[in-house]
Amino acid sequence: MSSPLKRSINRRIFLASSAALTGGIALQTATPAHAAPVADRVPNLDPASDLDLAVDVRQAARDDPSEATLAEAAVLIRRGKLKATELTEAYLERIERYDGTYQAYAEVTAKDARAAARRADRTPAGKRRLLHGIPLCIKDNYFTAGVPTRCNSLIFEDFVPDADATAVARLKSAGAFMLGKGQMGPLATTRATKPNGTVTTVNAWTPDDPSVDPGGSSTGPACAVAGRLASSSIGTQTGGSIVLPSNQQNLTGLKPTMGRVSIHGVIPLSFTRDHAGPLARDAMDAAIMLQVLAGPDAQDPRTLGLPAVPDLIRAATPVVARDGKVRLRRATRIGVPADFLSAQRELRTAFLTRLDAIPGVTLVDIAYPDDWALLTGTFNAARLAERTEPFRHWLRTDPTKFGVSLLSWLQGLMLSGDEWITAQRAKNHLLREVLDGILTTSDVVLQTGPVPFDILGLPEIGFPIGFDGDGVPVGAILGGQPYEEDRLLEVTAAYQAVTDWHTRRPADPTPATARSFGATTARPRLSAEEAAEASA
Repeated sequence: MSSPLKRSINRRIFLASSAALTGGIALQTATPAHAAPVADRVPNLDPASDLDLAVDVRQAARDDPSEATLAEAAVLIRRGKLKATELTEAYLERIERYDGTYQAYAEVTAKDARAAARRADRTPAGKRRLLHGIPLCIKDNYFTAGVPTRCNSLIFEDFVPDADATAVARLKSAGAFMLGKGQMGPLATTRATKPNGTVTTVNAWTPDDPSVDPGGSSTGPACAVAGRLASSSIGTQTGGSIVLPSNQQNLTGLKPTMGRVSIHGVIPLSFTRDHAGPLARDAMDAAIMLQVLAGPDAQDPRTLGLPAVPDLIRAATPVVARDGKVRLRRATRIGVPADFLSAQRELRTAFLTRLDAIPGVTLVDIAYPDDWALLTGTFNAARLAERTEPFRHWLRTDPTKFGVSLLSWLQGLMLSGDEWITAQRAKNHLLREVLDGILTTSDVVLQTGPVPFDILGLPEIGFPIGFDGDGVPVGAILGGQPYEEDRLLEVTAAYQAVTDWHTRRPADPTPATARSFGATTARPRLSAEEAAEASA
């Protein structure tokens, strides 16, 4: 099928799916009491084909298992050079040593992880899957069978699911297992804090300064990967909480198109904006994770009737020409708005110059329509009504359970039905301006923020491009056409093949910091007003 025809069909499917979602079909994805049988929700992975990873393993990964990317660890395990038990112990040792400072985990399931690793090492080679023996961090709003899922909220403080979320079930089916549950913002609204607003998870690059922003609500999973406390992780994004923590902590985070990954078994924040996706160390790791996560799920109607998931692992494999130069797999027009990285001109110039030098890249200047700020700012408040609806019971009976995030939930109660309808009309107008505007002259677009494509459900990838003057990572966000996660990965993988930002790791917390952090360093505390302003 020709690329223009395929894109036209994808757009038609996306528009129909968006209309159905707004019309109420997403209500079927409300938090379930019981999940469907795992066999009905996981992909049929072929052991012979899904282990074919074209990855060169670095010496650093051979010397220290915690340094290995997910892909490198998978290759080492496949070749018999690394055991799942060795990889798991490397991470558990670091968790024991450093997570008192990082506070990336809400719960560490060390006993279960060790047992799963031993089973993985005993599994015959012919029955091993793509993620065989890989330990992961799971954000604490995903259902995990027999393990508390608290969503960092007093509402769910005693909740222990009896089944896994579809995303978790898919990862387990592919051979992965869980190291623990990642810290998160209360009900996925802000950076990770206690319900009273006291900051927990720090940015892995500034462990001695908890005031530095670690990103959005998926900061626990992000910190776990950045701090080498897990091979990879999964988070959720409603207002930037996959790509922003990735940008802030030197990771590659991929938010897929709405419906690509099931959110069945994920405690909801916004039915029309919740996305599930990976936070990983590089494009290849993100591709491997999404290859497993993506696909239809009868328990989530948003995932049904969509275009087939492309070969994401191939997309994330850099193409090298005969002369040794990396080139794009497909010629790609990259839209660049005038205000992209406008406050960091030197970094902007260096990034765009390096990107433009990759054969196949064409940079295109784009301009936002005049009503862009109105459509992506003022009308963004419509999300508050969606988050309030599933939680009205607790707002009526005990609003104190919402802790520091209460104001944003109350704001949702104040929105009227006609205001919500007006916001949906604004969303449709925004969708036309994106699909029939900036995405007609560009295949992908560099974003100045994640919110517009979160509103619309379009895919985004965040990846590292350097550091600011204080040594804090800086990343770019690339937005794409409906269901074209593969093109986002192609661009990111090519850029990462000619740069080394993604290979850099933060220094470990000093022993003194790790021992005495809680006693000597005051953790900031968000006020109710600050939490509402920062809310996803």
